[in-house]
Amino acid sequence: MTTKLMMAFLVGFIVSSVVGAFLVPFLRKIKAGQMIKEIGPSWHMSKSGTPTMGGLMFIAGVTAACLTAGWSALAKGEYGHILCLLLALVFGAIGFLDDYEKLRHKQNLGLTAGKKFLLQLAASVVFILLMRSLGYISTELYIPFVNTTVSIPEPVYFILAAFIIVGTVNSVNLTDGVDGLATGTTIPVMLFFVVVTFCWGDSYTPMGVFASGLAGGLLGFLIYNFNPAKVFMGDTGSLFLGGAVAALAFAYDMPLILITLGIVYIIETLSDIIQVGYFKLSGGKRVFKMAPFHHHLEMGGWTGHKWTEKQLFCLFGGTSAVFAVISFLGVMHRFTF
Repeated sequence: MTTKLMMAFLVGFIVSSVVGAFLVPFLRKIKAGQMIKEIGPSWHMSKSGTPTMGGLMFIAGVTAACLTAGWSALAKGEYGHILCLLLALVFGAIGFLDDYEKLRHKQNLGLTAGKKFLLQLAASVVFILLMRSLGYISTELYIPFVNTTVSIPEPVYFILAAFIIVGTVNSVNLTDGVDGLATGTTIPVMLFFVVVTFCWGDSYTPMGVFASGLAGGLLGFLIYNFNPAKVFMGDTGSLFLGGAVAALAFAYDMPLILITLGIVYIIETLSDIIQVGYFKLSGGKRVFKMAPFHHHLEMGGWTGHKWTEKQLFCLFGGTSAVFAVISFLGVMHRFTF
């Protein structure tokens, strides 16, 4: 197991970093530059034109890892890592369409919210049905920290699962707002699943290969995405990451762990919901200087200290790492009798 997980990480890192050396110049050449929202922080406008769709780097990295370190599992008929990869790829494809529309129209407006939601919902339902039919998930909902399960009706489970997947994907997408933020936040999440694999045993190795390969791919991508970013992951990358996080939570049959493991994503999403809701109810007043929450900190909200992008990277990445450890403590004894 250890050899496979280490191999997956190295393959993901090497392929991602090497692909980046060619992809970034290519994206510049075809003028695949990100259009920055005018409603965002004014100093972000200087990033306009930075190449986007860089998420293709870690997508290539984790795909290579699954087909190399995960090959023996495939030969044995174990498809957990491939199913996770497929769901993430479908969401990545939706993000790619969104990025393409933005580039084609030279503005920061891609697919409509309705189209994205329907595509995401369809992908989520198909994934859950497939995972259920292949026996990877059950309707016994595992409750972390109390180490128990609750049986719920299958239709209710499917509705809940679809909601969790779509919500997770869009939450990760919201976190992709400053250089390296979604990357640094998601690496600890992937490492959590790798450590869980060591704890739970060989049957989870294929999924561990996917998580380890993506962790390595993200580290390779960070070479180009750390502030000042040479490339953005785009919706291609952020929706892929959201799909990957959600897929792994279900592949390990513990979707509720996302409440703690994905705390940064949740805070980002809640800040956006609170901001919009309060703005409408109060007739134009705001709770935050700007939403999502990282922009609030960036603009000196509450304390007056304007967080730099590197400081935000450390804060969000560190918070994600702490809650990854807490999450592990909540599931490590799941199969201990």
